[in-house]
Amino acid sequence: MKRLASGLAGRHVIMLLLALLVALFLGGMWLLSDLNLRIAETSLAELREHQIHETFQANLERIDAHHLRMEQNTQDLARVGQLLIELGGGPAAAEEALRQALADFPDARGVTLWLDAATPPVGIYAWRQGAEMRVAPLVSGWAEGDWLARRLDAWREGAPALHWTAAYFKARIDDMVISASAPVRDADERVLGMAASDWVAGDIIDLISDVQVTPSAFSFLVDREYRNLTSLARAEDQARAQPLIEAVIDQSLDREAGAAMALSPLTLAGEPWMLLHATTRAGMVFGIGAPQAEIDAVLTPMRQANLRIMATVGAGVLLLALIILLLVAGMLRQLRTLYTDPLTGLPNRARLLADLEGHKPGALVLVNVDGFKQFNGVFGQPCGDQVIRHLAARLADALEGPVWRGSRLYRMPADEQAIWLPGRLSQTELEQRLATLQAAVGSSRLTWRGQELALHATLGLAATWQLEEESREALISAAGMALRQAREQQLGSRIHDPGMGVRQGYEQNLAWANRLTAALDDGRIVAYFQPILELASGRITKHECLIRLIDERGETMNPGQFLEVSRRSRLHRRLTLAMLECCLAAMADSDQAFSLNLSAEDLVDPEVCEPLLARVAASGLGSRLIFEILESHSIDSYAAVSDAIARARALGVRIAIDDFGTGYANFEHLLRLDVDLLKIDGSLIRHLDSDPQALTLTRGIVRFARELGIETVAEFVHGPEVLVRVRELGIDHAQGACIGMPVAQPMTEPRLC
Repeated sequence: MKRLASGLAGRHVIMLLLALLVALFLGGMWLLSDLNLRIAETSLAELREHQIHETFQANLERIDAHHLRMEQNTQDLARVGQLLIELGGGPAAAEEALRQALADFPDARGVTLWLDAATPPVGIYAWRQGAEMRVAPLVSGWAEGDWLARRLDAWREGAPALHWTAAYFKARIDDMVISASAPVRDADERVLGMAASDWVAGDIIDLISDVQVTPSAFSFLVDREYRNLTSLARAEDQARAQPLIEAVIDQSLDREAGAAMALSPLTLAGEPWMLLHATTRAGMVFGIGAPQAEIDAVLTPMRQANLRIMATVGAGVLLLALIILLLVAGMLRQLRTLYTDPLTGLPNRARLLADLEGHKPGALVLVNVDGFKQFNGVFGQPCGDQVIRHLAARLADALEGPVWRGSRLYRMPADEQAIWLPGRLSQTELEQRLATLQAAVGSSRLTWRGQELALHATLGLAATWQLEEESREALISAAGMALRQAREQQLGSRIHDPGMGVRQGYEQNLAWANRLTAALDDGRIVAYFQPILELASGRITKHECLIRLIDERGETMNPGQFLEVSRRSRLHRRLTLAMLECCLAAMADSDQAFSLNLSAEDLVDPEVCEPLLARVAASGLGSRLIFEILESHSIDSYAAVSDAIARARALGVRIAIDDFGTGYANFEHLLRLDVDLLKIDGSLIRHLDSDPQALTLTRGIVRFARELGIETVAEFVHGPEVLVRVRELGIDHAQGACIGMPVAQPMTEPRLC
């Protein structure tokens, strides 16, 4: 065993060193490549960022230059207005001056003069309409307009000479415009009126649409009223453009005059954008938006080239390393599969058979956990695994010490473990070894999820010198036979005796038959009651009556220890009728329903069925009694069973199918028998929270039962996760450890886990 462990450890070390060597080489190559790529990416990213900033700055200067021209043109027009007032020019002179202003500044779509200090006041607007210039006086009452007075007062109070408006609709030219206005002053700087130039939205969009950064980039101008003039207004895909326009408006970008260029992140539909923006001299925000992916696109070829180099070199190294690793891993996997149990780490049955080669003298002890299937069934497989690990640890501790030198512990299939005791030992020594092991593991306790579980183990021993045929299989079989005999005889351990097998089997059956008869005569056949929860109301409405035997020492025995003997000795009929009496006695003291397990044979057996129905009729409690027919038992005569069911239903008894889901024939039971409840077997329910197939099958059963008008009960509801699934599936009732374990008296309140 030490040589095997040493070999496994050596192979693990070789595999680990090889994997580390490959990882070190690939890691170093990756780090060098990544370092070079990062340096190159940083340089290219800085260059790309510089190019974008230069493009942005150039376009910002172009827009500011246009603003400056608009302002100069407006100021020139204001000086013309001053001359008109000083020289006493009338409307005709003002009209000619406006036409000349439009001719001198083609970027303006319209110009206006408000001269309320002239005699008479002059208010004229000139605009372009195609190739034609038109002039018209302002609407009457313009001189009394509040907006004009507020604007003139603002200049008189020291406001900046140039004023830019937000975008607004101009009826004369039927378009959106932004206007630049300046005060008309006399030689003493008194405000005499106002001059304005109009910039059309279409011309603005033309100006900013010339910006090119990336294929999907867009440009925009946002005025002081958060109106957005953008190149996206002419995009073909408006469904994509509109969210971008709204996203820019939602940014509430800085509008302080003279604000420096800023960068704002923008995320749209999960795609990152870069937003460059700055305030123009007109107080509007100019910006450019570009997808980050297109900005970084220049780095893509370099990254792809780097990845190709890495992939080519790395693939070659990995291929060679993988071949070696697979060879070593395959050998380790084979050794582990052949000789090691994955749950406990102990050598397995294959290792035991290999160690038994050579016909060495010794004894083999098999150790088995009593009631292991119940741990698996009630608490689930993880609990069963923990039980096995716990037993292995206790046995390993027990084998410490010089007296056990050379002994070896093995994990056998299912819940068994084996111990090899080398050398030829006397009967007394073998009994002492068994007693020591029984004291160590015969009765121990394990805490599982806050609940203390009592574990009991049974041991069987066989020695090589006891066997006529000296073979490995014969030794294991003999130890297994001793183990079964110990369990059947309620002994903690037993040493194999080849001459006692058949005779003791007969003696054991006879002894159990006598014990059952005495228990029936003494009234020691009792019922334990497992509660059934009605999920809709959260109340305990039913109990299942489960048979128990109280032995001569007052200890409770499970039915697995005596039911098979009762069937062979024809005591089963008496046990069934005794359980009925226990059920009826409990019903007399409770208003809940109670269920009794019956087989199809019980219903067609007149020695069971007739006294059973007569006693139910005499009790008058049939309306609260349920007969659970075991689905796992075959039905030879549906006619006879149906007749017995009809007689029971006439007394008010309801019929349930138990363990539904363990086989295919159960659907025939539903179609041919008149049943009221369906108890879904725990083999499906216990895995609802982990097995999609069990969940699908259970959902189908529930739907099928609901369509037939049959109530459903989930058995083996062992945890809160399973209970949640049961509720979600719409099952009517739940039964199991999560609701309550079988107890001597019916429960009134659930003990939910």
